[in-house]
Amino acid sequence: MKPSRLIPIAMGAILSACSTSVPDGARAVADQAKIYPDYSGVTVPRNIAPLNFSILDDADEYVSHIHLKGQKGIVVPGATVDIPADRWSQLLSQAEGDTVLIDVFARTADTWLRHPSLKIAVAEEIDPYISYRQIEPSYIGFEVMRICQRHLESFDEREIFNNCSMAEDNSGQCINCHSYQAYNRQGNMQMHIRLNNGGTLIAHNGELKKINLKTDQTVSAGVYPSWHPTLPLIAYSNNTTTQNFHSANRNKVEVQDGASDIILYNVEKDKIQIIANDSTELETFPYWSADGKSLYYVSATVPCLSDSMMSVYKKSRYKDFKYDIYRKPFDADKMAFGATDTVFSASAIGQSATFPRESPDGRYLLFTMGEYGTFHIWHHDADLYLMDLATREVRPLDEVNSPDVESYHSFSSNGRWILFSSRRDDGSYTRLYIAYFDKDGHARKPFLLPQRDPDQNRQLFKSYNIPEFMAEPVRYTKRELMEAIASPARQVELD
Repeated sequence: MKPSRLIPIAMGAILSACSTSVPDGARAVADQAKIYPDYSGVTVPRNIAPLNFSILDDADEYVSHIHLKGQKGIVVPGATVDIPADRWSQLLSQAEGDTVLIDVFARTADTWLRHPSLKIAVAEEIDPYISYRQIEPSYIGFEVMRICQRHLESFDEREIFNNCSMAEDNSGQCINCHSYQAYNRQGNMQMHIRLNNGGTLIAHNGELKKINLKTDQTVSAGVYPSWHPTLPLIAYSNNTTTQNFHSANRNKVEVQDGASDIILYNVEKDKIQIIANDSTELETFPYWSADGKSLYYVSATVPCLSDSMMSVYKKSRYKDFKYDIYRKPFDADKMAFGATDTVFSASAIGQSATFPRESPDGRYLLFTMGEYGTFHIWHHDADLYLMDLATREVRPLDEVNSPDVESYHSFSSNGRWILFSSRRDDGSYTRLYIAYFDKDGHARKPFLLPQRDPDQNRQLFKSYNIPEFMAEPVRYTKRELMEAIASPARQVELD
């Protein structure tokens, strides 16, 4: 008999939600409703998932009216606003170039109040997928790190891989540094495997293989990757790194390079060539230009010291490491790089730049800048900066920056959206933000990645890292990846 009593209650709740209407005779107030996440004044793509939110103002009852001007729209009751996905999608399909209005009504005792409309501009579409790592920021629990992909048009999230998948006792892996060619349109991607079954996993033209990028002539295997936009080439940095943990410094963690060079890997030939390996430079974080005719990277100059003195210097003088942005022209016919050009000397102004990313139209360079080093995800002064490549003018991207960390970032394939990680919410955990970027190089107020439960980001004790846009999802199953990881690694050769 229990089911027969529960069904009418559930149906009653559904009918109650469906019959919710906009309150009549509500008194207008001047104060805007406080909501989380803060979606007021943002610009969103026409194909984004519902912007579910929580109302933070105290009241006895709430109603939210989500609509275009002069239209009926969607009416949702309650302090947690769960917008029906199908109706939201229909609303946005009509709204590109227009503004979605959210009217929040709140009742206290017998009085309904109407807050001023929250305005959300709607612009062109965004790539339908993103991927990212989720990791606990303790740096001792990598076994529970996972790489995920999220469908931006819904709340669907799928694990690409989880470090626990093949872990047994002390024989686990650390899968990291996912990267795609041309927004994964052809399914060409790579990931690194550290520790047990180590190597680099390459997916190219429908084939999965594991390679060993370490040779006698390189300081390490491949570390930070960048796929050429059209050719079967991946630029890598080779890095030997150390971690330092500070008890008194607000920037708690520092990752430093002991040595770092840049190589080019030919996916089809399994051969590498050395691009940059100056012993007085720490070259790292390569990134191809949008047309594939240049390779950006960053580098810091180091003094000529003995190994023992260098170790002491790096631990005590870590703030002296200032990275500048460089670029090398690339001749695809000759498979050769030209002379190095200094794109931006951050060290000349006492700063350090990292993560150079060229916009898809080749007009702008977006990068992160802080006081020192390259590990800006833990540098609380780090902000996003924009260079106009025609004029070389550089400015802070104040439209998206916050008082806390802005770090890793990427452009959408149409160049109209920026995805980046930020610690602005609590200073400890990185969260993902999206901002509209117009053709004139100006961004608009960023918005937090929408979640089905709007409080999810305040409850998740993990950081998002390495966010990347994707036009297509990763279609390899976890089983296929596991089999490739367990296979022997092919040894690359120096060309």
